[in-house]
Amino acid sequence: MQSFVRAKLHGIRVTGADLNYHGSITLDADLCREAGLDPLEFVEIWNKMSGARISTYVIYGEAGSRCCILNGAAARTCQVGDEVIIASSTFGSIEDVMARKPKVLIFGEGNAVSDRVTYDVFRDAAGRIDMRIVESPADGQAESAPARHIRFT
Repeated sequence: MQSFVRAKLHGIRVTGADLNYHGSITLDADLCREAGLDPLEFVEIWNKMSGARISTYVIYGEAGSRCCILNGAAARTCQVGDEVIIASSTFGSIEDVMARKPKVLIFGEGNAVSDRVTYDVFRDAAGRIDMRIVESPADGQAESAPARHIRFT
């Protein structure tokens, strides 16, 4: 068994830090549901500003709030406004990843989702493992751009 990315929030900004709360990261419930992050699921957090890397668990915050609040000891690793990457992982086989198709939300101003992508792992015509990053159309727009494609050899 290997560890694989299950869901990811890329470039979300920290909106709060509460040292006296009893641990975890509080995230907008709508964003978690869309990406596939579950309540109490362990996640890795990578601070793009400081390089800090921590592990904690998810607590659902108010739906639609766009919150990203580090709690307890995690509050010491990030400042309000820092850009972070939050990723969950799962153990399984490459076939599990092929079936899951992990979702990634990419954030812009005000923690609005600016892009949505899916990691699509598959076998090519020769049976080799391959991957493409499939971009979803922006809200209200028709799908027009081809998928960006990455090949592992």
